[in-house]
Amino acid sequence: MLKLQVTGKTILSSIRCQRKMSTCSSYAFGPYKIDPREVFYATPLSYAMVNLRPLLPAHVLVCPRRLVPRFTDLTADETSDLWLTAQKVGSKLENFHNASSLTLAIQDGPQAGQTVPHVHIHILPRKGGDFEKNDEIYDALDDKEKELKQKLDLDKDRVDRGIQEMADEASQYRSLFDC
Repeated sequence: MLKLQVTGKTILSSIRCQRKMSTCSSYAFGPYKIDPREVFYATPLSYAMVNLRPLLPAHVLVCPRRLVPRFTDLTADETSDLWLTAQKVGSKLENFHNASSLTLAIQDGPQAGQTVPHVHIHILPRKGGDFEKNDEIYDALDDKEKELKQKLDLDKDRVDRGIQEMADEASQYRSLFDC
């Protein structure tokens, strides 16, 4: 049982294991349906999923469950839960991948590079030398978002990583959380 104090309210919830999540929960990322096998952690307000096109190993996304296009459209409870989820996920993945740092990034709006109209935090565990200059990660993130926008089409199947590869990665990460 998770007890979370958010802006004066207490939220009680059971964090379900993946078996339950995969059979009784549905997830959307903007206009796209997300296979529950891609999701490795969820709260009543947020979820974490593996990335279709990761920049680095363990590059994942944390999203609010409610479809919210812009960060300022989140409620106070959603904002708190989103960042608490990002903190927990980032900590677990940094440790799991023997990384030494984390990059957390939000591209909020089209001019900021956001291609899917759903708030999401990119979490990238970092190791020395993964980019020649640390800030190059932001250029790479922007380039990947532009490529993704060109490739995603609601009428076509996604062609990047396959569902099995993504499900296997999510399964590894799911084991990091107490279920």
